[in-house]
Amino acid sequence: MERKKNNYLSPVLLAMLIFASNFLSTDIFKVAIENFTVWFVLSLFSFVCGWLINKTLGWVYGGKVVFSVIIATVVISIMLVLYFNDHFGVNDLLSENLFLYSLRNIMLGSMAFFGMALAELIQTQNKLELAAKNSDDYEKLLNDAKREAEFIVEKGKLKADNLIFEAEKKSADLELRRRNIESRLKEFLEIEKEIIRKYESEENS
Repeated sequence: MERKKNNYLSPVLLAMLIFASNFLSTDIFKVAIENFTVWFVLSLFSFVCGWLINKTLGWVYGGKVVFSVIIATVVISIMLVLYFNDHFGVNDLLSENLFLYSLRNIMLGSMAFFGMALAELIQTQNKLELAAKNSDDYEKLLNDAKREAEFIVEKGKLKADNLIFEAEKKSADLELRRRNIESRLKEFLEIEKEIIRKYESEENS
């Protein structure tokens, strides 16, 4: 799936924020409130960038992009500090200062990862709630379907019972008619026999 170019604006902004942190004071926890405020704002912006990266690029691919940004900015920062060591004031403790600059970049990148993790957590929670709601709706539909099926079965049984009752009633009526006809035929035959006997007796006399 081809990703839009606009989706990479957040990683670019994150790289710029991490790179810009190299030009701030190395003493993060200085007593001056302004210094801590700047670092707090940078951390907040990194968090928001991570949130947007998770929304646009996803957790897996976005995580790879953020990790690449952190590695790239750390390498570029080390090269920059080594080349302009006079400007950054790292002549005395070169290795410690390089480690400090790298650590600051990693810290801001970690804030981006924290933003991604929180966004993914909220998204997953929403999916779970939606799945639970859909499950409840499915169970409700299933119960309604069961009740409707039971109603249809009971209605079919009632119709079948009515048909059986009607058939038995018709069968009983036909049996009664057959017996009536047989009875009348027997009576008619008896009358015929009686007439024949009388006729024969009259002829003999």
